[in-house]
Amino acid sequence: MVNKMSKQTNSSHLVSSEELEPVAPMTPNQEKAFTAWDDGKNLVLAGSAGTGKTFMAMNFALKALLNDDRYRKVMILRSMVSTRDPGHLPGTKEEKEEPYKLPYKQLCAQIFGYEGAWGKLTTTGKLHFETTSYIRGTTFDQTIIIVDEMQNLNFHELDSVITRVGNDCKIIFCGDYKQSDFRFADEKAGLMQFLSILELMSDFRVIEFEWADIVRSGFVRDYIMTKELVQSNQF
Repeated sequence: MVNKMSKQTNSSHLVSSEELEPVAPMTPNQEKAFTAWDDGKNLVLAGSAGTGKTFMAMNFALKALLNDDRYRKVMILRSMVSTRDPGHLPGTKEEKEEPYKLPYKQLCAQIFGYEGAWGKLTTTGKLHFETTSYIRGTTFDQTIIIVDEMQNLNFHELDSVITRVGNDCKIIFCGDYKQSDFRFADEKAGLMQFLSILELMSDFRVIEFEWADIVRSGFVRDYIMTKELVQSNQF
């Protein structure tokens, strides 16, 4: 995880920029992501689990939201990939989405230093979570958009997401090519086709994270390295 300092936070007031925990990059590739974001670029953060991709995306987005009047909200988008169609899951739309929100609730608590941050941000309309199943026909203005687990979106879905972007927006795509839950090669190929387009756009920077960027723990780094070495020797 990205290096950060802890502090005591009074959770009785509205979330403000003063509550954000100090964050610094821990690897050269994380430094590239920080620099590109500060230079005004949209981002693709791609690579191994445990490299801090989603944490950085959330931190960048929330910091910009609270410090830049151009932005009114942060929108987190992801696919409910286990079913593709959330109608197959029991419960209301909110109940279906709840398991997918949990990582972002935890990240908000980490970024602000207290458990109530997610609730305060969502209650005031500054932070929204939505699945790609419900974005057709919408336009995002003055919004920072985080598209997480991008490897579980096919080309049509990725195309649908990026064409929702309106005025005064920034967008961050996060994911790991090697963790796709798609079964068919044509669906997996859609991400690479999409990224080949973004790489030609001057407004985007694509940051590739590697083994050396895994900061979650030494244990996770050792496991992923060993797993990928074993898998590469099987083909």
